[in-house]
Amino acid sequence: MLNGMYTDRERCVRAVQSKDARFDGWFFTAVLTTGIYCRPSCPVVAPKPENMVFHASAAACQQAGFRACKRCRPDTSPGSPEWNRRADLVARAMRLIADGVVDREGVPGLAGRLGYSTRQVERQLLAELGAGPLALARAQRAQTARLLVESTELPMADVAFAAGFASVRTFNDTVREVFALSPTELRARVPKRDDATTAALRAVPPRAPTSRTLPPGTTATPAGPAPVTLHLRLPFRAPLHPDNLFGHLAATAVPGVEEWRDGAYRRTLRLPYGHGIVGLAPRPDHIACRLTLSDLRDLTVAISRCRRLLDLDADPVAVDDRLRTDPLLAPLVDKAPGRRVPRTVDEAEFAVRAVLGQQVSTAAARTHAARLVAAHGDAVDDPDGGLTHLFPTSEALAALDPESLAMPRTRRTTFTTLVSQLADSSLHLGVESDWAQARAHLLALPGFGPWTVDVIAMRALGDPDAFLPTDLGVRRAAQELGLPSTPAALTAHAAAWRPWRAYAVQYLWATDSHPINFLPA
Repeated sequence: MLNGMYTDRERCVRAVQSKDARFDGWFFTAVLTTGIYCRPSCPVVAPKPENMVFHASAAACQQAGFRACKRCRPDTSPGSPEWNRRADLVARAMRLIADGVVDREGVPGLAGRLGYSTRQVERQLLAELGAGPLALARAQRAQTARLLVESTELPMADVAFAAGFASVRTFNDTVREVFALSPTELRARVPKRDDATTAALRAVPPRAPTSRTLPPGTTATPAGPAPVTLHLRLPFRAPLHPDNLFGHLAATAVPGVEEWRDGAYRRTLRLPYGHGIVGLAPRPDHIACRLTLSDLRDLTVAISRCRRLLDLDADPVAVDDRLRTDPLLAPLVDKAPGRRVPRTVDEAEFAVRAVLGQQVSTAAARTHAARLVAAHGDAVDDPDGGLTHLFPTSEALAALDPESLAMPRTRRTTFTTLVSQLADSSLHLGVESDWAQARAHLLALPGFGPWTVDVIAMRALGDPDAFLPTDLGVRRAAQELGLPSTPAALTAHAAAWRPWRAYAVQYLWATDSHPINFLPA
C-alpha cells in the first residue's frame, strides 16, 4: 500500500463501503452531513460517497472541525504502519510524537532531535498529514484523556494533567470539541461496573502535588507520582500470530527485568517521569495490557512503547502478500499468517543485550544480563510477580569496572565502547534515529559485525527490512526449505522479499527447533 492512500478517493470509498478493518489507521473518513469522522470499518451505514472527505490523521479531522464518532471510536484505531516502515523525517517525527516528545520538550525539542528547523518539520507534517506537531500531540492527549476517563475513577483534574494538558479548562474544552461530550458525560457512558471493579478503580493511593513547568499565567500543578494500575486493550490489525512474538520475548527474558507469568509477558519500564510494570497477554482480537505506573503522565509513552514492542501497528496483509510471492516461503506464511517482529521498549538496552549475546547461548546471555541488572539496575517493587529491577542505564554501565565483566577481553572492549558512547550521546539509538546513519556508526565500533548491527536494526531501530543471512537458525531453516543456505546466495534470493525481510526472518526462525541463536558479531 502506498503512502498517501487518503488521496486515492476511489480506493478509500471502496474500503469504507466494505467496512474493511485492515485500513483502520491508514486514513479517516469525515462525513460532511453529520460533522463526525470515523474509521473505515465503522459499523454504521456507509454515507454517500459525495458526503465523504478523507484525511490522513485524526488530528487533521479535528482541525477541520469534525468530532470523533461515538460508535466506532476512531481515536482507538491502530496506528498507521507507515511510521514504522519508513525512516524519513515525517515517520521519525511521528514516532517521537507518539513517544510524548512534544508534550515534554515542545516543537523546538522535536525539531532539535530530528536535526531540522521547526519550520521545516511543521511544513512536512502539514503537507503529508494535514496537521502540524502541536495538533498531532493534542489529538494524542485527547485519546489518552478518554482512556483515563473511561478506565479509571481518577478525579478529572488528575486525568487532565496525566494526559498532558496544562490546565483543567483546556482539558474540558478539548474533550468537548473532539468527542462532543464533556469528560463527565464520557465517564457516564461507560457500562456500569460491578462493585469489586469499582472498588479497585477507586483504590488509588493519595497523590501528593509536585511541581511542573507550565505556561506563563498557569498556576495549577498536577498530582505527583503514585502507583496506579490500568487494564487496557491494545488493538491490532488481524491476523496476529502470537507464538513467535511472545515465545521469543519469554525465551530471552532477563531475570528481574522480564518474566512469563500466568500467560502474560511482564517487564519493567524506565519512563520519562518514573517507572512502570506492564503485563501483556494475547487475546483473539486485542492484547490485554495491565499497566502499573508510578506517574500517570507516562501513560501515553508506556502505551506507545508496548505497541512498538509487539509490532502492533504493522500491516500483516501487506507483509504476507509480499512473502507469499516466493513459492518456497508461501507455505510458512499460509500456515501461520500474521507473524510480528518482537522489538523493544528501550533501544539502548537492546543494543547492550545484543553485545552480551555475541557468541554465546541464550541462557548465557540471560545470565550475563541478570548479573548486570542485579548489580547496577534500579530496584522496583512488584507485589504481583518476580520483577525486581529496571535495566541499568548506559551511564551506570559506563561507570562499572571492566574487569568485573565475565567475558573475553575483545567483547569486553566492545561492551565498554558501546555503553560509553551511549552514555555521552556520541551514539544515540532511539525512535528518531536515521537507520542508515545508526548502522554506519555501529559498524565502525570495535566488535560490531553485520549480525549484531542487523539484529539491532531489526529489534531496536525497527527496520522492517533488516536481514540476518549469517544467523544459524535462519540458515538451517533456509536449507530445510530448499532456499540457498550460504549468506551471499540467501541475501540475493531474499531481495524479492523486500521491504519485509525482517518478517521473513520470523517465519524462518519459527521452523527451527532452536530459533534463538547468537552468532559471531
